Amino acid sequence: MKVEIVKVDVLAKKVRRMTDYVAEEKPLHIFLNKIHYATISCSPSNLKELTVGHLLSEGTIKSIEEIEEISFKRKDICHVELKPNIDLEKRLKLSKPFSRVILSAYSSPSPYQLSAKLPKIKSNLTVKAEIILNCVNRLNSIAETFRKTGGVHTAAIYKSDGNLVAFIEDVGRHNAVDKVIGMGAINKTNFSECFLALSGRLTGDIVLKAARVSLPIVASLAAAIDSGIAIAENVGLTLIGFARGKHMNIYTFPERVL
Repeated sequence: MKVEIVKVDVLAKKVRRMTDYVAEEKPLHIFLNKIHYATISCSPSNLKELTVGHLLSEGTIKSIEEIEEISFKRKDICHVELKPNIDLEKRLKLSKPFSRVILSAYSSPSPYQLSAKLPKIKSNLTVKAEIILNCVNRLNSIAETFRKTGGVHTAAIYKSDGNLVAFIEDVGRHNAVDKVIGMGAINKTNFSECFLALSGRLTGDIVLKAARVSLPIVASLAAAIDSGIAIAENVGLTLIGFARGKHMNIYTFPERVL
């Protein structure tokens, strides 16, 4: 959205009024079988993708086929009906506490303990280092909202040959990952044959989201932290940070990078 600002140039000792772009953040209220499941602060776009991706990446549903219907009563209220054979009460007990308010910069509790319940990622995917670098570096060139505002994160899913499967921008790095996973799931993407590229830090909760949908490689422009590395090691995921220019840091399972 556009806002009026006062721009100060200290070097030139000039002040001027002008119009600039800023990123938007709005609440999305998700109801699961008519029960309030979560309220997420997010960019107000690709909300169906965000809902699907969030349910998948948080382990609430195992596949998109478990969803009977998704509908929006208003732009900010999403109703999800699961198929009758799904025991929602049991699912919610196994996942994190529901009826949550999720800020755009939220952090999951105890992600390492949650990762211990996941099966090891089994994927024969290998990708050339040059392709990974090119795909991660390409994020900024295709990120229109970021170029305008500087206030969003980006996430993309690529095939092993560098072909783009899905791309998303959002004010929250978790939301960006959820949205791109949701977009891939809606398009029936086989995640085990793809890798995730993003602009945000590689924290434990981000790596956990990728692991839940069996993405074998996650690469970012930004740094990895210890929880992200620990979870990647635990689930068999290749984790790459500081993928910039002609260099990258591979923290776990480097054999997938050629």
